[in-house]
Amino acid sequence: MLGRAKTFFILLVLSAGVGVATSGADTLLKSTADVPGPPRDAPSELMRLIGEYRSAEAQLTIYEAGRQLFADGTGLHQAPLRPLTATRFSAADRRPPIRLDFELDRDGQATAVVVGGSRMQFRDIGREVVEKIRAGVKADSGQLRAAALAAKPPLEPAPKRPFDLVDLAGVDANIKFDIRYATSNNFIGFPLYERPAAYLQRPAAEALGRVEHALALRGYGLLIHDAYRPWFVTKMFWDATPESSHVFVADPSQGSRHNRGCAVDLTLYDLKSGRTVEMTGRYDEMSPRSYADYVGGTSRQRWLRDLLRSEMEAQGFAVYAQEWWHFDYKDWNDYAIGTATFTELRAAS
Repeated sequence: MLGRAKTFFILLVLSAGVGVATSGADTLLKSTADVPGPPRDAPSELMRLIGEYRSAEAQLTIYEAGRQLFADGTGLHQAPLRPLTATRFSAADRRPPIRLDFELDRDGQATAVVVGGSRMQFRDIGREVVEKIRAGVKADSGQLRAAALAAKPPLEPAPKRPFDLVDLAGVDANIKFDIRYATSNNFIGFPLYERPAAYLQRPAAEALGRVEHALALRGYGLLIHDAYRPWFVTKMFWDATPESSHVFVADPSQGSRHNRGCAVDLTLYDLKSGRTVEMTGRYDEMSPRSYADYVGGTSRQRWLRDLLRSEMEAQGFAVYAQEWWHFDYKDWNDYAIGTATFTELRAAS
């Protein structure tokens, strides 16, 4: 097994404040210049109804496409809904038609829907898992971190390539950062990194620069949430997350693509306004809304999600099927699992 000192020595092969050229934009597989712009936002009277509904026996997704509501679940498969009133709809393609009655709160937001006599509550399904994790971590009193730091990553064959991590702050001026794991604004609920920073192996960083250049032609920029991640943090994620949600975190016994410096979590922001775009679900949300093929949300949200995916895939990244924001670079298996902390990385640069 590689000892910590040997692993850290590999990680010392870093780029010290060196920018990454983005002149390879002419290698894009396709031009984005002739791609139609995003659909308009869904009307507010539909937005208030969109989301996930649950009962003990059933679940239902209400979403928008082409400025019309659709229902998926409880025997309905992507069924178009015909409005009867502002809160009453009919799945008109069913015989006999199925009626859906929405209940609203004082602010006009949906709280429940009754479908054929079955009542389902509106649920923020992603937030519920996060609250469970945070409650467990709070009761842990620091043991989670101590156990992860004391653990050792798995033994692997010698890597094909040495670490050559690049600070993404030097890749392109349009790339912005919101490193959640350096703050308490993450699913664990407290900072895991000593400072906000993002690194990728050099080939992946160069590819990301080409993605940024292509997106700028469409009026968008990249917002980075995470990239290289020390192995002990992956161990903490696994130990803190309920087994039923392990699909959203990497198994530390295998190491993650983040640990190898070849995975990046990111979204889009509007270059003109500087505002982060709205996707089908929140970053690090542990729910079906995170799936790359989630049918819900709005036409505009899905268009933006697909734009990000298409430009990333054009440069050698592959989306993780359960997380629309997570992309792995094609050569991730050539690198070892990294253990260096962000303090150690700064000292080595």
